[in-house]
Amino acid sequence: DESRLSSVFCEKSQKLIDVQSFALAARYYSLSNLGMCTPLEELLEALRGERQERNDIKTDEFMNNKKSHEVQVMSELIDSIANYYDIKQVIDIGSGKGYLSSFLSMHYNFKVYGIDSSNTNTHGAHERNRKLKKHWRAYESRARADLKSQKLEEVNDGPAQTDIKCESNTNEKPLNNNSNLQSQDQVTIQDSGVFTEIATSETSKQTEIHLVAQTESDENKLSENVLDILDILPADAVDIFNSSRCGCEEICEEEKARRKMASLQAKASKSSESNLYFPLTSYITAETELSDIIMDLKDSVMVGLHTCGDLAPNTLRIFTAKPEIKAVCSVGCCYHLLSEQYENQDCTAKVWGFPMCQYLKDEGWCCGRNARMSACLALERVAVGQMLPTESLFYRAVLQVIIEENYGVTKSDRHVGKIFSKSSSFLDYVRKSLKKMELDDSKLSDSCIMDYYEKYKDRMNELEAFNMLKVVLAPCIEVLILLDRLCYLKEQDNIAWSGLVKLFDPVKSPRCYGIIALKKQP
Repeated sequence: DESRLSSVFCEKSQKLIDVQSFALAARYYSLSNLGMCTPLEELLEALRGERQERNDIKTDEFMNNKKSHEVQVMSELIDSIANYYDIKQVIDIGSGKGYLSSFLSMHYNFKVYGIDSSNTNTHGAHERNRKLKKHWRAYESRARADLKSQKLEEVNDGPAQTDIKCESNTNEKPLNNNSNLQSQDQVTIQDSGVFTEIATSETSKQTEIHLVAQTESDENKLSENVLDILDILPADAVDIFNSSRCGCEEICEEEKARRKMASLQAKASKSSESNLYFPLTSYITAETELSDIIMDLKDSVMVGLHTCGDLAPNTLRIFTAKPEIKAVCSVGCCYHLLSEQYENQDCTAKVWGFPMCQYLKDEGWCCGRNARMSACLALERVAVGQMLPTESLFYRAVLQVIIEENYGVTKSDRHVGKIFSKSSSFLDYVRKSLKKMELDDSKLSDSCIMDYYEKYKDRMNELEAFNMLKVVLAPCIEVLILLDRLCYLKEQDNIAWSGLVKLFDPVKSPRCYGIIALKKQP
């Protein structure tokens, strides 16, 4: 409360005097404590009823653990949203090397446009497809083994359980599109956190079949999925191969015919409306005309996985402005790169990254770069022992003092970058940094540089304590940025529902909150 906050800082000096109260207040105003998020499981249930089980492709051989976790969780949500609107097209803003885009295309059969400003990343997306081809035989084999193992476990666990649910039903829609989302007021989150007002449709009854027959059906489905995934790769990156070997030495006529049909299907799919991924290179702003980039723009879901700086708020602005974009799923990052309207008073006539909502605009709210830098820190990682790189931060702080006192430089467009890991000592670090900053390092002797180190080394613990306070405060600043974006969506008349959803494990992926919004249906 306000009385507790008033005791945190000295009224005269404004210095921090009660660290415990500071930490408790920061925790109170964190997003995890405020209870403002919609649980992911409840959102999925509201969108599509009972969750459908899928035979997931393991992606960790061509993605790291963090990216694999993010892609699989986010793509499942995107699939549910797209099914709700009966949409087959996805636009991935800031698609990078195409991990999310290609997975949505492969596993969920969407036509995906991945837009990134970097030609290097677009090339990386094609390289990822090459890696997929290299590993796919192993994925297919492992998926078959996992499938059979799962069926055996079901048999052993309960002999009486002779019926299971079909994996999919092509006639079933997760939500009835006639159950209109008329207004944001209708869609509420009650005290229990249940996402209530999105009406679920009457789902068709699931077929009951024998375990053995289901296993055979699943294996057939898996073989079809193999062709589906191969179909999306470039023609020069794909070798059509037989997923079920013929038992005899010579290939029978039936097998030859099957292979020929598979090859024809692969070629035909290149012109189909789904199962395709198109990496595009373009710089996206709030004023970007998507129809100039995507010639066959149709009703789409717009997504962004860790869109950097202003790209995240611009994604939301494009969503609200373009009638073809029916839903958005945006996870931002790099808050320190956001532009701020009230940080640079001399600049005018620009679309700013912060603030977005009218309330904070009216208040003239400003975070400042230092606060936004703090918002990028990862409290959950520090809590499990992944400590801050104190020594490298200390090197950087002393370097700044050296540059200011000896070269008179207080601001520069040049960046030191990741020199610490390439340096053998503090002296080596300073020399390399000065050269990268294009400053004459011969101006300073070795002894002069080391004198700075000796002068400040006893304050390293002080620096560590200061950075830990920044880590504690980080969630509060992130809350401000995320709620600003959410309030902007709440101000729009064409939005049926919008909310914050914790998508990822914050230890694996610190920027774990997604902003989800659905437009009203005509």
